[in-house]
Amino acid sequence: MNFTGLQKNSFIDYPEKISCVLFFSGCNFKCPYCHNPETVNSNLNNSALINESMIYDFLKKRKGFLDGVVISGGEPTLCKDLFLLCNNLKQMDFKVKLDTNGSKPIVIKTLIDEGLIDYIAMDIKTDPANYSLLMPKGSKPNNILSSIKLIMKSKIDYEFRTTCVKPFIDENIIKNIAHIIQGSKLYALQRFNENKVLDPEFFKDKDCGFNDIGLLNLQTIAKQWVKLCIIR
Repeated sequence: MNFTGLQKNSFIDYPEKISCVLFFSGCNFKCPYCHNPETVNSNLNNSALINESMIYDFLKKRKGFLDGVVISGGEPTLCKDLFLLCNNLKQMDFKVKLDTNGSKPIVIKTLIDEGLIDYIAMDIKTDPANYSLLMPKGSKPNNILSSIKLIMKSKIDYEFRTTCVKPFIDENIIKNIAHIIQGSKLYALQRFNENKVLDPEFFKDKDCGFNDIGLLNLQTIAKQWVKLCIIR
């Protein structure tokens, strides 16, 4: 398993739980605003990766302090050993949260059906109809809709979240997304942070973020369709 990072303590990544965050390397999206650019490349040399045994040793020492483990990336559902990792974490009595872009609905379904995850956070980048701008050739934008339906029908805790950055997001796009996830438990609108992104040139000399008033306006639009909409 290609772990490229470990955040040892987090009070915000897993709602109401103290967690650590494991970062996988490799992603099938190339979102220019990605705030974890170091995890996008799957061809990292060994010196940039964290030894798997070190991860388990760390977790054994933190039992009783950590409630859960967040599996993030990159995109974890690309990893063939994800099921084994989740099973091992469950055997260690950790709650498991998955961060995903929703591009692999079959993987998500298997994880849910086999009880390998307790919470899932899916990023919705833009209106699913526009995903071809972010996904590599041969990808299926309909997979995003399939993942949304799977998650909403599941019995586990979940949230959807969108990073509010232009031109991927505007008022109409937020309305469309909120309508698609109508009735969902939680929808988080995330602030755009330009300090660390995958493609700085994309944002050069552009105003791509939303100010507080703009975010509140997007929240007002979205909260009509979901049970709870928050700004992060």
